[in-house]
Amino acid sequence: MARDIASCSTPSGTLPRVVVTGVGVISPIGIGNDRFWNSLEAGKSGIDLLRSLPSESLPCKLAAEISDFDPLQYVYQKKFLKVMSRDIQLGVSAASLAMKDAGLIPGDVAPDRLGVEFGAGHISFTPDELASAARDFHDPSNREGYTRWGEDALGKIAPLWLLRQLPNMPACHVAIEHDARGPNNTITSADASALLALQEGMRCINRGHADAMIIGACSSNIHPVDIARISLYDTLSTQDDPEQAVRPFDRDRDGTIVGEGAAVFVIERYEHAIARGAEIYCEILGVGAGCDGHGYENGSGGRGLVCAMNAAIRRSDISPKEIGHINAHGKSTRRDDWLEARAYHQLFGDVAHRIPVTALKSYFGNFDAGAGAVELAGAILSLRHQTLPATLNYRHPDPLCRLNVAREPQRLRSSIAMTVNRTAVGQSAAAILRAV
Repeated sequence: MARDIASCSTPSGTLPRVVVTGVGVISPIGIGNDRFWNSLEAGKSGIDLLRSLPSESLPCKLAAEISDFDPLQYVYQKKFLKVMSRDIQLGVSAASLAMKDAGLIPGDVAPDRLGVEFGAGHISFTPDELASAARDFHDPSNREGYTRWGEDALGKIAPLWLLRQLPNMPACHVAIEHDARGPNNTITSADASALLALQEGMRCINRGHADAMIIGACSSNIHPVDIARISLYDTLSTQDDPEQAVRPFDRDRDGTIVGEGAAVFVIERYEHAIARGAEIYCEILGVGAGCDGHGYENGSGGRGLVCAMNAAIRRSDISPKEIGHINAHGKSTRRDDWLEARAYHQLFGDVAHRIPVTALKSYFGNFDAGAGAVELAGAILSLRHQTLPATLNYRHPDPLCRLNVAREPQRLRSSIAMTVNRTAVGQSAAAILRAV
């Protein structure tokens, strides 16, 4: 295994310690850290019948929606709400919660030393946003409407319409809200975006370009076009019972569920956090990334995920046996769960079936970049409370996975955890966290 680790990563050398000092969560199982954690601890699912839009003609009628979210309570620059899609509103609001949780007020961090790294995905627009402009084109046989596009129809589209759809806008709005003038970047790598943003944020601190970074990801797939689109290339559950819909690693799983949410974290150079008396959640020991690359064998074996985990372990300067539990991707599709389990067995060998595993998508489904961020929040809060949440609906172990999936909440026996995410095309990321 040492040879395998060396082939996927390089030693990190001596780098500044980076810690998490703020967490902000907006999710289908609760807004705010306390409500979110209480739902995890109680095994309360956020999956229900889709209620915010008609579902009769949709391929899946279940979703994990946030029913009690009011952006006016969290967004400071309220004049910008008109150019924020729901995805952006969720991300900016979660950032406000994280900054408040970190106890950071203006002046605590020099603006030039505070940066933003954010993950985002595809942001859909609502049909009514372009309805007025499209009316001249309802009859494709009438070519006259096309000639009038520049003269008339184009002017019916709101001038700032596109700002609602750009994936880099969450990072921009967060920077404006908190006067963060340091490094600013957006990661658009679907499910892996949050952990990749965490990696980039750490690099900014390691290079001495920032003392603190606002890290996170947001997304919402509660949209008829998104649900139809996702059903074409992914497997959505056909269950009628919302409580049984998502069942990662279970023998009877049949797919995932769309959802929405965001989670944001404040990470700091350890010395900076100590100097200002910050409360520390955990230390980020290392983050690694990988991709399956070319070939069926690499994809079916989760080679990218193996490389990502190897890189994270090496950069953390720990032994694989020190990892106390895994916060799994656990998508609840047959192929993805098999692939993920296979990657764990490649990395950990004979002890893979002993490491406790939890899969938080069983609570809130899968929603692109935002899901990875909310799962990271779950991993951090698990270390804080020294409790591993149960995986919901895990009743019949899949013999092709052979993992120690937590059926009930467990007391943690180790202060070190690993959390992973993987996209459908093999982009993977893993982070090693240690309670402080």
